[in-house]
Amino acid sequence: MSVLQSAAIYGTGAYTPRKVLTNADFAKTLDTSDEWITSRTGIKERRIAAPEEATSDLCYKAAVAAIDNAGLKPSDLDMIIIGTISADFPFPSAACVLQQKLGISEKHISAFDISAACSGFIYGLSTAQAFIGCGMVKRVLVIGAEVLSRMVDYTDRATCILFGDGAGATVLGPVRDNAPSHKLLSTRIYADGSGVPMLCLPAGGSARPASHATIDEKLHYVRLDGREVFRFGVMTVVDLINDAMKRHNLKKEDIGAIVPHQANMRIIESAAERLELPLDLFITNIEKYGNTSAASVPIALDEANRAGRLPKGKPVIMLAFGAGLTWSSAVLEW
Repeated sequence: MSVLQSAAIYGTGAYTPRKVLTNADFAKTLDTSDEWITSRTGIKERRIAAPEEATSDLCYKAAVAAIDNAGLKPSDLDMIIIGTISADFPFPSAACVLQQKLGISEKHISAFDISAACSGFIYGLSTAQAFIGCGMVKRVLVIGAEVLSRMVDYTDRATCILFGDGAGATVLGPVRDNAPSHKLLSTRIYADGSGVPMLCLPAGGSARPASHATIDEKLHYVRLDGREVFRFGVMTVVDLINDAMKRHNLKKEDIGAIVPHQANMRIIESAAERLELPLDLFITNIEKYGNTSAASVPIALDEANRAGRLPKGKPVIMLAFGAGLTWSSAVLEW
C-alpha cells in the first residue's frame, strides 16, 4: 500500500518507575559485581515497577507527557497502539486499558497491542504511518512499554541483570505547518521465525499453558541465548544503519543522531566501530535503565528530544531488534 499522506511525530513522552535496582544490589544475592556487569553490558542500574504498577500505568504517565508535548488532548486521539510483551493481562490489550485510563473510553477510536518484543515500538510507528498515510486516522498514540521485572528469574545472573521497566510514547499525525512536527521519512519492519528459541518465554501460552510443572521448571521466565543474540544484534544494527543510509542517500556527516535499542552497550560500540561512526552519534541511556525492550527506543528519543540532542533539519535513525526474531528501523527528519 502506497503512503498517500506523510506522517510526523508531534510530541514525545516517557516514564520510568521510581525504584532503582543497582549492580551493587545484585552483588548482595548473586555471584557478580558492578565491574562484571558494567564491563559486559554497560548497565549500572535499572528501574523496577512498584507492586501496584502495571504496564498500562507506565503507559498512562508516558502518554500524558507525549500528548501535552504535542499540544493536544486525549480526546484528539483516533488510535492507540502499544508495543509490549508484558501487558496487564493476556487479554484484553494494554491499549484498551489505557484508553479507559485516559478517559476516552466512549470515543469511537481503535486500540490494540503489537507483540514484536524489543521491536514493538517501531512496528507501532510503521503501523501508524500506514493508517495515517491512507487517511483512515489523523492522530495516533504509539507507545513502547514493558514491566519485564515480572518476567525474569532473579536467581539467573544471565538474564536478571539485563532488564528494566519503563514506557516511552509518541503522538503522530499528518505533517503540519502551523506547529512543530518531525516528518517520518520511512520505516522498515522484518522478522525471522527460525530464531524463536534464541529469546522466548517458554510457557504461559497455548503451547504450554500454566501448570505446576511449568512453574516448577521456571518456564514463565525469559530464556535467552546471550551469545547468539549478541551476534545477531551487532549484525542487525550494522545492516539497518547501512540500509537507512543507502535508501536516503546519506553520508556519515549527514546523520543527526542514531537512537538504537538499548540492549547492550557492547553491541552499540561494536556496530559503531564496524560502521566507522563516532560513538557520540548514538543516543544511549542503557547505564540508567538497562534493557527496557519495546520501551528503550522511545525513552531514549524523548530524553534526547527534551535535552536538545536531536539537530533540527537532520535525519534521525531509530532501530531495534529482539525476540521473534524481529528487527526494525525508522528514519525521521527532525
